[in-house]
Amino acid sequence: MRAPAFWWQPGRGLLLSPLAAIYGTVAWWRMRSRGRDAGIPVICLGNLTVGGGGKTPTALAVGRLLLAAHTRPFFLSRGYGGRLSGPILVNPSDHDATQVGDEPLLLARLASTIVARDRVAGAAAARARGANVIVMDDGFQNPSLRKDLAIIVVDGHRGIGNRRIVPAGPLRAPLRTQLKRAHALVVVGPPDGAVSVVKAAHRRRLPVFHARLEPDRSTLAALNGRKVLAFAGIADPEKFFATLTAAGIVVAERQSFADHHAYSGTDARLLIAHADDQNLVLITTEKDQARLSGNPKLAALAARTLVLPVRLVVEEEEAFRQMVLTVVKR
Repeated sequence: MRAPAFWWQPGRGLLLSPLAAIYGTVAWWRMRSRGRDAGIPVICLGNLTVGGGGKTPTALAVGRLLLAAHTRPFFLSRGYGGRLSGPILVNPSDHDATQVGDEPLLLARLASTIVARDRVAGAAAARARGANVIVMDDGFQNPSLRKDLAIIVVDGHRGIGNRRIVPAGPLRAPLRTQLKRAHALVVVGPPDGAVSVVKAAHRRRLPVFHARLEPDRSTLAALNGRKVLAFAGIADPEKFFATLTAAGIVVAERQSFADHHAYSGTDARLLIAHADDQNLVLITTEKDQARLSGNPKLAALAARTLVLPVRLVVEEEEAFRQMVLTVVKR
């Protein structure tokens, strides 16, 4: 689904406030639970809001830190968009996004990844396979597992929108409730839209980290100055387009789809035809690539499309590393 535009407009959504109050009360009640102990450390990456804020790149950054420290991390994901309930160990060679979702396919390229709707069962499956630390991609608001380190990620530009709770706004639960259960905040990109969240985090004495998404230089160089048709079915496609523009790429055409969009054969034919007509290079995100792979109807589009990998870089790199590794040592 596409997030309603009014979610990101200050003052909007008032008429839905009664429903938001009910949703917020339920979310507050659920988040009061401390959760089951997994028996090994659990590091959770989550968003304050519905939609992307850089959660998966942050999870990958945490995974790289843990691997560099010679631990054995397992990613744990609900597998949004996939039909398998799990627990199941993701194999990028055998599974596709319709089975396990797009995010687990990205995570599984770095480290072992379990998809499970039941987080407790997923954690047990990871531990049985030798995990000594679990990195949860999403699940911050899910009360089933106790989190040893809960890191919330917010898009610095979009912030928390109109500051209202679903369905009146993008917040998944009351802001105060979420910050109370967080251990750190990561702001991705220039923090102009997240000033209020940063101030609230400081009041609670939460560590605040500043990060940016760095695009892969070799992919940018491969474009060799050519104009592109950029397409994306993620929570905030404009962030992808802005990343390309900031890197000096001329985005002649852009096509936005809903988050986790399931591409069709018609989508593929139209994108290819438009790129050919305008002499443009097709380019998309890693998440979109994951949804193009494994579907014969999309093979031509997948073969024609460049993928732009991005990597999260935290400014306070050493402090962030120490925070993550301290949890594992403890």
